[in-house]
Amino acid sequence: MTIKTANLGFPRIGRHRELKFALESYWSGKSDRAALLETAARLRTDNWLMQKEKGIDVVPSNDFSLYDYVLDTAVMVGAIPSAYGWNGGPVDLDVYFAMARGSNGGRAACGHAHHGDGVPALEMTKWFDTNYHYLVPELGAEQTFELTANKPLEALLEARAIGVETRPVLLGPVTFLKLGKARDGSNPLRLLERLLPVYAKILAELSNAGAEWVQLDEPCLVLDLTDDERQALVHTYAAFAALVPDLKIMLASYFGALGDNFDTAIGLPVAGLHVDLVRAPEQAAEVVAKAAPGQVLSLGIIDGRNIWKSDLAKLRQTTASFIASKHRDNVQLAPSCSLLHLPIDVTLETALDEELKSWLAFATQKLDELKLLATALVEDGRDDAALVANSAATQARLTSVRVHDPIVAGRLAEIEGMEQKRQSTFRRRQDAQRRRFDLPLFPTTTIGSFPQSAEVRKARSMHDKGELSYVDYMAFLERETAAAVRWQQEIGLDVLVHGEFERNDMVQYFGEQLSGFAFTKHAWVQSYGSRYVRPPYHLWRCFPSEPDDGRLVGICPVADAEADEGDADGTGHYPELVIRP
Repeated sequence: MTIKTANLGFPRIGRHRELKFALESYWSGKSDRAALLETAARLRTDNWLMQKEKGIDVVPSNDFSLYDYVLDTAVMVGAIPSAYGWNGGPVDLDVYFAMARGSNGGRAACGHAHHGDGVPALEMTKWFDTNYHYLVPELGAEQTFELTANKPLEALLEARAIGVETRPVLLGPVTFLKLGKARDGSNPLRLLERLLPVYAKILAELSNAGAEWVQLDEPCLVLDLTDDERQALVHTYAAFAALVPDLKIMLASYFGALGDNFDTAIGLPVAGLHVDLVRAPEQAAEVVAKAAPGQVLSLGIIDGRNIWKSDLAKLRQTTASFIASKHRDNVQLAPSCSLLHLPIDVTLETALDEELKSWLAFATQKLDELKLLATALVEDGRDDAALVANSAATQARLTSVRVHDPIVAGRLAEIEGMEQKRQSTFRRRQDAQRRRFDLPLFPTTTIGSFPQSAEVRKARSMHDKGELSYVDYMAFLERETAAAVRWQQEIGLDVLVHGEFERNDMVQYFGEQLSGFAFTKHAWVQSYGSRYVRPPYHLWRCFPSEPDDGRLVGICPVADAEADEGDADGTGHYPELVIRP
């Protein structure tokens, strides 16, 4: 007997940011589109083969994008505003990038004509509560749809040609419309009847090509939906069941609990349902109990959004109870969501100390955890070396002084009670501030940091390389700061800032001044397009006033690292992922 493992998506940037450099080379005219597409194909191949070699049973395809997953969907169904110069049929790559990045209406440095007469890029916003940003589909009451190219089918056939059978991934039509923006104030959901035939054609072509399963992502299922939106889901999946009855649909929700949408989701005529049991473990028992007979449940039990190793011993116990009440053939183990939101491979971090590395699991290691857990559940009672190592690492982190600093705990305990509250009223503090600063009713200032000029970056690089002494470097920074303050005084700003010339990346700089932080070199995560960040994380277990029951209270990003601007000054220095153990 075996328990299947499934992955919902993998980072597309490449282990060494190959996609970033290929994109920026193409945009600058240093390489042609053939080179860009060759790099993209190589990254897809590497991802598929790696997942197959690791023994992942369900490998995703169409999770790769040159820029953005939602943009790919908009282009595929012909949701392209007229300003971008598209007149139907296959969509040129420069139309795609004009939607992503805007166009000046002239000719690009690469020699290709920009499509659209000086049009801006589509609006961009965060993908749910992640740091990934998607391009917002721009729709209208008169919007029509057409299939411009079946990208999921192309990916399926491409993977099959190298010997990997995959499960194509598509953004579900209801989520696509819900996340869209109407130019004219209309309700994008009213376009569903026009959109469904295009989706049905995509699915039918996949089925005709021999695809057994397809993954349709409907993360809107974890949002507060109206009755009309729930009915749209019911109508959509009833239509797919009737139009493509031979194709099995894995309906994927993530980033939270189904909540008030539970009855809708569990009642849809789909062959499989993926649920996020990291964000919402409380829904597990009800999902298992109420799933339709024969329906495959994809249990998202490996955290797809945090960099720490999973406690496989604990997951082994909890998951065994789910599986006991469900036929093993109807269960898949999966990450909670796509692994897009993680760095790729912790083995690249050769400069981290071994103890800290032993606590970490990036996207590649999350796949190993999946396979190890699936094997452990089948071979109940057997603890191989990898399980023993996982248990040792997770337990070591729970008790390490790098996580539990008794000095910090003592200081927190000292400020319990009234010391946590202000001793004066807001009005009193406001009056004191007015007397002290004597600011006008609407004071002028800047947000904070000034642009890092070429001279600043050069001086920092020289200092890092030992070519500029600490004394001379500090003198240089003082001169830059004085000049910035003098300029603000001359133009009459009321509140002055010092420009922050002493720092590189904001979060990295602060982390370097504090204990308890470590820095990576290769832990890049895509924010959007070719912009990658190394986002900081911190870990809190229990505050001193809470019972120390060994339970993780949570892991969350403390701030977003600045966008990767590239190696602009030729130094090779980039913002770094900051890890708070």
